[in-house]
Formats: sequence, structure tokens, C-alpha cells
Amino acid sequence: MVVHILLPLAGGLAVFLFGMKVMELALHRWAKDTLKNILVRYTKTPLRGLATGTIATALLQSSSAVSVITIGLVNAEILTFPQTLGIVLGMNIGPTVTTELISLNIQSLAVPLLIGSFLLWMFSWLFSGRNIPIVRSVSLAVSGFACVLLGITIMQSILPALKSEGMFAWFVEQSQRSLLWALIAGVCVTAVIQSSTAAIAMTMGLASMGAIGADVGIAIVLGANAGTCLTALIASVGGSRAGQWVAWSHVILNVGGAVLFFPLIPLLEQFASWLSPHLSGQIAHTQTFYNIACSLIALPLCYLPVIRSFSPVKS
Repeated sequence: MVVHILLPLAGGLAVFLFGMKVMELALHRWAKDTLKNILVRYTKTPLRGLATGTIATALLQSSSAVSVITIGLVNAEILTFPQTLGIVLGMNIGPTVTTELISLNIQSLAVPLLIGSFLLWMFSWLFSGRNIPIVRSVSLAVSGFACVLLGITIMQSILPALKSEGMFAWFVEQSQRSLLWALIAGVCVTAVIQSSTAAIAMTMGLASMGAIGADVGIAIVLGANAGTCLTALIASVGGSRAGQWVAWSHVILNVGGAVLFFPLIPLLEQFASWLSPHLSGQIAHTQTFYNIACSLIALPLCYLPVIRSFSPVKS
């Protein structure tokens, strides 16, 4: 178990998370000041905030990074709490880009992308110019994405051995009796590894091997979205009351969405089967649909006068 499951899982997860962090840092370094200006300028209405949050999170590929930046801007009184509501809605949509790309089964491109990005980064040092820092940031971001794909390949290598383990068989059996087990697993795994994308990528791998059904995978997706709120809560500790409200609005959106859609998993499973014949694709498409639906359902509430004028008292 240690050699065939735990070590490859730990190694693959480490490479995956390293790639996500490299992508985040490279793109954040490139767009740091621009991102802050955009968040301040284009959040006057919840709809504009939703679009801005979606684009910012899609670029950084980290809802945690955007939530930390947003909470910091609120604590500095650069943004007001009502301005952040649209950003919070958009933070749920942006990360779906990675899972949709993963569903295309492009893991074989990991090594070519890694080599190409390294050569581009090395080539950039032969020149100097205004655009060179952008080229280096993009090359690092591409190398990070390559590591993400490589990590997925490593983690998927454990799936045949995992299917034969008694504990995994027990989990699948319990999940078939009650999908609540799968939802709780999604919450716990995401809270521990601090990456809903990694949790969902592993789930897609299990589904592609036939180890779990689409219904179990969808339940894990709902839990993973709820588990990703932990970073925002940690970032809000010791901050202003408004910053804490930003974190809790993220929790309310994701936990409320999980509670709302959990009874609808059979319908989501049927809907996903129309979109893709492959289980991994069904899970990716369900995550995209679910996140967009939750944000659009909550969007009209952000226009209520009581919420638009709400101003938490400083702590």
C-alpha cells in the first residue's frame, strides 16, 4: 500500500500543487498591480464584479489567491463589502477552466510543455526589453500547468492499486448507500490539501477508471467547493469585520449551493450524461454548470438595497 499508493499519491499531489503554486505566483507577479486596479475599478455593480472575479480567478487559477487579495483590499478600506459580493460569485466560476482542460485528457502534453516553457524562459535571458518580464512570467505559468498535468498522470497511476484496497471498496459501498459520504469526503480532502482543483482532478481520474460512478463524483465536487472556503476564513482572521464578512459570504455561497443541489444529484448526473459520454468529462462539466448556476442564482440577491447599503462595523 505504501509503495503502490501512498508514495505515488503524495508525489503526484506535491507536483500538482507545486504546479498550481507556480502558475499562481507567475501570473500574480505579472498582473499584481493591474489586478488590484481592476478589482477596484470594475466592481461597481455585482454583475461587473462577477465578470471581474471570474476573469481574475481564471487567470490566476486560484480562488484562494483572489479571495486573499480581496479580503486584503477590504481590510485596507480600498473596497467596500458590497463591492466584493460579485467577486465572490466570480471566484467560483474561474477555476473551472482547469478542470475543463483536464477533461480533454491532454496529460501527454505535460513533458513537451515543460520542455518548451523551459526553452522559452532560457531564450528570454538572451534579450532585454520591456516585454521580457511578461514572457518569463508566461513561460513559468506554462511550466506550472505542465506540472499540474504531470501530477495528474502520477496520481492516476495509483488507481488500479487503489481499486483493490478494502478501505476504498468500503468508501464506495458507503457512498452508494448515501452520497453524503462522498460529499463529506470532498469537503475533508479539499480542506486538507487546500485545492478543490486537485480534489476534483483525482475524482475525475477515479471516474475515468470506473472506480466510482458519476453520482459519487458529483457529490465529491459539491463537497470540494465547500471545502475550499477554509483559506478565506483563515485569511480573514484578525482582519476587519468587513473582511470577515467577505470570507463568510464565500462560505454561505458554497455551503448553501451544496445544500441546494445535493438532492438534485440524479438530475445533474442525467444532465451531465447528455454533455459527455465520458465520466471524467461529466464530472468536469457538472462542476462548471453547478458553479455558474450557484453564482447566477445568488446574483439578484446582491442587488437588494439592504445588501448594497450594508456596511459592517469595524472590529
